[in-house]
Amino acid sequence: MNLPNVLTVVRILLVPALVVALLAETGRGDIIAAAVFALASLTDMADGYIARARGQITTFGKLMDPVADKLLVIAALISLVSLDRLAAWVAMVIIAREFAVTATRFAATQQGVVIAANWWGKAKTIVQVQAIFFLIAMGTPTPLWVEIWVYVAVAITVASGIDYFFGLRRRLGEADREASDRAKATA
Repeated sequence: MNLPNVLTVVRILLVPALVVALLAETGRGDIIAAAVFALASLTDMADGYIARARGQITTFGKLMDPVADKLLVIAALISLVSLDRLAAWVAMVIIAREFAVTATRFAATQQGVVIAANWWGKAKTIVQVQAIFFLIAMGTPTPLWVEIWVYVAVAITVASGIDYFFGLRRRLGEADREASDRAKATA
């Protein structure tokens, strides 16, 4: 276990704390939940940076970092829906995109095709985290600018998903052509 992996585990452990803080009926629950969500989000940035900077990229990190990210976002979204701070369809669009991309990324990896994260994916993550943080921190009623930011997050989430699938389709086509060329060269 290196530092990036410890940060990933900490992020996973913060998920139940986030849900309890959000759903607890205390006067400071939103502030605590916002702080927990912010801390967990910062561990996501830190673990990737440290892993790359120190050359500490591990199989555990490659597998568990995206799982930790999805757990954090999905737990926050479901909690916000249950509190009537977020429309269920918004959460479902975001969650469906995450599952679809994760499943196809795994399937592509099994075929030896790796699709690296691009700027759409990074923008999606940043805007989603900001929207969720604002929904938690601002409480109810939700200010109009936060609602607009949530719709921006949905739009970027959908756009990044579309970009991912077109990129995957292109990369799978290239992989098929490369395999065909190798087969022809050895024949």
